Amino acid sequence: MQLVFLYGQAAAGKLTVARELAAITGLPLFHNHLVVDAVMAVFPFGSDSFVTLRECFWLETIDAAAAEGRSLIFTFAPEPSVATDFPQRLIAMVGRRGGSVLTVALEIDPEEQRRRLVDEGRAAFGKLRSLDMFDALHGDFARCMAAMPAADLVIDTTATAPGEAARRIAARLSR
Repeated sequence: MQLVFLYGQAAAGKLTVARELAAITGLPLFHNHLVVDAVMAVFPFGSDSFVTLRECFWLETIDAAAAEGRSLIFTFAPEPSVATDFPQRLIAMVGRRGGSVLTVALEIDPEEQRRRLVDEGRAAFGKLRSLDMFDALHGDFARCMAAMPAADLVIDTTATAPGEAARRIAARLSR
C-alpha cells in the first residue's frame, strides 16, 4: 500500500493536483473536504467533537485501506485545529501496516495564493475564501506548515501546471 500524502497551504492546488494524479494513476482520492464537510453537517468547525471525529474518520479510513493494501491519495491542509503530531502518527500507522508514504508538499507564491483564494471554484467545498480571515490566520497556517514532516517531493504550483505536478508525483510512486 502506498499513501500519497499531499499537503500545502490554502489555495496551493491540493485538490486540483490530486484529481489529476488520480486520473493518471487510477488511485482513489480521499480529499480533506470529504470528511470536513461530512462532520461540519453536524458539528461546528473546530469544536471538540468536530476535531475528534474528523481525525477519527481520516485515520480509520486510511488504516482500513492500508490493512487491505489499497493505495490512495490523501490531501491535507495543515491548520491549527489539527493535532501537530497527526502527520507523524498517520505515517507511523501506515508503516505498521507494511505500507509506505510519499509526502508531497505543494508551495505557492503569496500573491498567487491570494488571487486563488477568492476564486469562485473554491466555494464548492466551503473552502476558505475570505482574505480577511486568511490574513488573520496566516501566522497560524505558517506555523502549522513548519511543523510538517520533511517532504519527499516539493512542487511550487505557482509555476507548475496541475498536470505536470501530477506527472512528477506519479513518477515518484513505488520507487
